[in-house]
Amino acid sequence: MPTVGAVLVDGRVVCVVVTHRRVELLRRCLESVAAQHRPPDHVVVVDNADDAETRRVVEGSPLPHTYLPSRTNLGGAGGYAYGILTARALGADAVWLADDDGRPGDPWTLGRLLTCAESHQLDAVSPAVVDETDPGRLAFPLRQGLRWARRVDDLGRSAVVMGAANLFNGALFSAAALDAVGVPDPRLFIRGDEVELHRRMRRSGIRFATCVAATYEHPQGRDDWRPLWGGRAHVLVPQDPAKRELTYRNLGYLTAQPGLRWRAAPDAVRYVWFHLVTQGDPGALAAWWRSWSAGRHERFRPPRRTLPLGDKRTQLDHTGVAGR
Repeated sequence: MPTVGAVLVDGRVVCVVVTHRRVELLRRCLESVAAQHRPPDHVVVVDNADDAETRRVVEGSPLPHTYLPSRTNLGGAGGYAYGILTARALGADAVWLADDDGRPGDPWTLGRLLTCAESHQLDAVSPAVVDETDPGRLAFPLRQGLRWARRVDDLGRSAVVMGAANLFNGALFSAAALDAVGVPDPRLFIRGDEVELHRRMRRSGIRFATCVAATYEHPQGRDDWRPLWGGRAHVLVPQDPAKRELTYRNLGYLTAQPGLRWRAAPDAVRYVWFHLVTQGDPGALAAWWRSWSAGRHERFRPPRRTLPLGDKRTQLDHTGVAGR
């Protein structure tokens, strides 16, 4: 399988960005992408709102670009699936995924990812995703075995952290790796799509890692986490009711999949304890159970298409991925 590193000199890198009515954030992201010392060869922007101002921002990019408007909000998962398939159709040797509310940490992010992939023979590589207000802190905790890294220094002196990746903020995939693992599952819409793709990456046997020297800035993602047992465990409980319902449903689906089934019992214990003991709210527990059970039985009712792609600052707690 050709690795990401194989495209360092002659390969074609296509950057895919998914956005939804966040014009200024998108402008900032595209400017940072274009300012890379080794810029991508093409940029694909999926607009989940078919917005005229967003189109103008994309058309103002100095890089070759493709604008993909969607009158249906495909969510993060569907948007990335659409963008990745388009990038592959454009002949991408590697696909660089960029989030509209984040940006490369400096002009050497993409170059460092490519160099890191070449040095370590990686099929996919992710940057260290850092808090945009405190670059010494990771925007999302990164699991390393039984411990969580919360600051960049916690990642240690190693150049790479093997088997860990933060999707989709700045992650770079070889085309062959994407052919092996596929695209995000559009049914998951938002929340959990990155975890499900990470599950496939592990099971496929591709080599992937986080490159510590490469950074991607993003808003911190701690607001929706609720501590349990003095902070020894946490649950993800989004404040927005629609996002909470999707999060619980997707968690249920994930814990029914090969490679993640071991998470079902710990998740059930944590959420039952949180809703019933910590919050004392049987109604909230019942709502969690309905959504979680629907996901475990693959009962995906159509998502609320009025739900914006929105603030993607949190993600589900599984298998070493923490992100968007």
